[in-house]
Amino acid sequence: MVRGKTQMRRIENATSRQVTFSKRRNGLLKKAFELSVLCDAEVALIVFSPRGKLYEFASSSMQETIERYRRHVKENNTNKQPVEQNMLQLKEEAASMIKKIEHLEVSKRKLLGECLGSCTIEELQQIEHQLERSVSTIRARKNQVFKEQIELLKQKEKLLAAENTRLSDECGAQSWPVSWEQRDDLPREEQRESSSISDVETELFIGPPETRTKRIPPRN
Repeated sequence: MVRGKTQMRRIENATSRQVTFSKRRNGLLKKAFELSVLCDAEVALIVFSPRGKLYEFASSSMQETIERYRRHVKENNTNKQPVEQNMLQLKEEAASMIKKIEHLEVSKRKLLGECLGSCTIEELQQIEHQLERSVSTIRARKNQVFKEQIELLKQKEKLLAAENTRLSDECGAQSWPVSWEQRDDLPREEQRESSSISDVETELFIGPPETRTKRIPPRN
C-alpha cells in the first residue's frame, strides 16, 4: 500500500514547536558550515526564532556577504530592465506590423474590386486614380520592353546581313554554270561560248550507242 505524502503544517503545541525549532536550527547551521568547508562556498545564514532571537552563521563576514548579495540583486535588476524594455518594444513593433499588414490586405482587395460596398465616393475616386497610374506605369514599361526587343532584332538583322554578304562573297569567287536568264547580261563573245558549251552538254542522242553520230553545230 502506497502511503500519500504527509502535508506539512505548523506545530500547534508551543513546547513541541520550540523543541523542533532547536533541533532543526542546529542541523541547519551544521549543514551550512559543512557546505562552506567542503565546497569552499561563501555561506551566510540568518534565522530569527519565534520569539525574535537571532541566530546566524557566516563563512567569512556576514556584512560583506550581505553587500555582495545586494550588488548581485542590483546588477540582475539592471540587466533585466533592458531585456524587458526590448521585449516591450518588440511587442509594440509586432502589433504595428500586424496592423499594417491588415491595412495592406484591405487595400489589395479594394484594388481587385472586392469589398467596395463600404467605400465612400472619395475612396472610390482615389482607388480609380491609383489604378490609372498603375496602368500608365505598366504601359510605359511595356513600350520600353518593345523598344528593347526591336533594338535586339535590328542588331540580329545587321549580323545576319553581314554574314549573308560574307557568304555571297565566298560563293562569288567560285565558277558556276550560267543560267539562261543570266546569259543575256553577258557580252556577246561570252554568250557564244556559253551557248556552245550548253549545246554540247545538253544535246539529247537517240538510238543505239554504235549508231550515234556527233552533231556539229552550224557555223555562223
